[in-house]
Amino acid sequence: MSQTNSATRDRSLVRGAAEAVALIRPGATLMVGGFGLVGAPLTVIEALCESPDARDLTVISNNLGEPGRGLGRLLLEGRVRKAIGSYFTSNPDVVRAHAEGRLEIDLLPQGTLAESIRAGGAGIGGFYTKTGLGTLLGEGCEERVIRGERYLFRESLHADVALVRARVADELGNLVYSKTARNFNPDMATAADLVIAEVDEIVPVGALDPEAIVTPHLFVDHLVLSTTARGAGK
Repeated sequence: MSQTNSATRDRSLVRGAAEAVALIRPGATLMVGGFGLVGAPLTVIEALCESPDARDLTVISNNLGEPGRGLGRLLLEGRVRKAIGSYFTSNPDVVRAHAEGRLEIDLLPQGTLAESIRAGGAGIGGFYTKTGLGTLLGEGCEERVIRGERYLFRESLHADVALVRARVADELGNLVYSKTARNFNPDMATAADLVIAEVDEIVPVGALDPEAIVTPHLFVDHLVLSTTARGAGK
């Protein structure tokens, strides 16, 4: 056994889904990857639904899953207090919960959401954009004139925990994604204090093409083997 492989195994990142989500405390802010169910960490989300401490959560994600599936199940369990995202109307349960006052929503244009996450991961406090200017989405935002044109200020986003989905990881936690399942996952992996990555396969160090690695292992704290294939991209 090489010294590298021995050191890697001594600091194994692999956890069971229940063990990983036990690190999430009540009231936590979560970033959760996925576009619909594609690229969503469904195994981890299912474990989250069973965790007694996963409650009063703020979820930053493009959407809240589908009715009763993915983050949609977490919503039905009454675990989500606030959702920050860009596409909620695909799940009627989200619309209903918001209308009934059970769910607070912060709606962001999709590009603004993506840039807010990327900026949070880069240590940037915020940025200016024209998107949403003069609409309800821009109400209450600080404005600034730059080169004679108006812009809205948006704060960056950061989370306590990011739940991301990748196709394969090595034993150090370097991540490779699958096609469209990549979506928001790489940016979210940079913008949280703790990162739990659900993967289909874990391979030895050195087995991955360095050019294919998107998320370096320094961002990843725990790996969970997936029990579902719905994370595949197209």
